[in-house]
Amino acid sequence: MNDSSTPTTPAAASGGDGDGDEPLEPDAVVDFESAGLADEETLARLRAVSFYLDEAFEVPGTNYRVGLDPILGLVPGIGDATASALSAYILVEAAMLGVPRATLARMLGNVVLDATVGSLPLVGDVFDAAWKANARNVRLLEARYDDASPAGAAADRRFLLAAVAAVTLLLVALGAATALVALWALGQVGLL
Repeated sequence: MNDSSTPTTPAAASGGDGDGDEPLEPDAVVDFESAGLADEETLARLRAVSFYLDEAFEVPGTNYRVGLDPILGLVPGIGDATASALSAYILVEAAMLGVPRATLARMLGNVVLDATVGSLPLVGDVFDAAWKANARNVRLLEARYDDASPAGAAADRRFLLAAVAAVTLLLVALGAATALVALWALGQVGLL
């Protein structure tokens, strides 16, 4: 007879032949005791991403810091998309930590504003250096982290998935519009 505490495969339970005579072992074991430690590691990783994107370098002669976000924005087309994708990463991790939907919406607003205004040539890069959406989002995350609710995590993930899809579509549209304007300008100059 089978011990009720050790599950077996359907073939073994039905007496069928095959390799199913051994008890099933779980594919992954979740250690809920160390989940808090993993959350702290995630927060530390997000702080590091935010630091590099918004405050990695000190402007010489000032106490003002800028990061890779405005520098990446100087690369036409892919720079702003790359910085926005890294900003979206902070949103995804915040949703996985169970941050409330209202906070995710505020974080998304920061990313959308940063991506929209940041896509403007030069003016957007100055805005990126001043706005620092990633630092704002990590501060929001830290302020609301203790209020995170596991029950709302699934709804927050669905909300975030839809929001990330919308931001991705926005970025693709902005990139296409930028390319079309550049092609039009080159045509007007006579280079095409």
